Amino acid sequence: MYNKAILIGRLTAEPELKYTQSGTAVVSFRLAVDRPYKDQSGQRQADFISIQAWRQTAELVCRHFHKGDPILVEGAIQTRSYEDRQGQNRTVTEVVADRIGFLPGKPKREEPTAPEPEDFQEVEDGGDLPF
Repeated sequence: MYNKAILIGRLTAEPELKYTQSGTAVVSFRLAVDRPYKDQSGQRQADFISIQAWRQTAELVCRHFHKGDPILVEGAIQTRSYEDRQGQNRTVTEVVADRIGFLPGKPKREEPTAPEPEDFQEVEDGGDLPF
């Protein structure tokens, strides 16, 4: 038996890092994955897939990925059941990520740079500098 999911999509929202009571990092996010075909009106449809990542993988997602960023997710499909606050039984199917990959085309973020001093003067290397 084999359970492996490999997805490429975009984050639908900012990932939010949380910790369990025992201090384990976890993040849940949704991935918009385009379908490989267009509908009758020529529009491409997408599926929105729930992803969960734990420990270092969760921290990596929150540190390096933001809403709209492309991401590669490798993991296993899991189904779990729980009872909601109204007492209704719910079932959730999600991908539990064990690997995350960066993709080309990730938007570049403006990195803060220190301004150059106005009185900056370039020094020629005369060979007699003390360092």
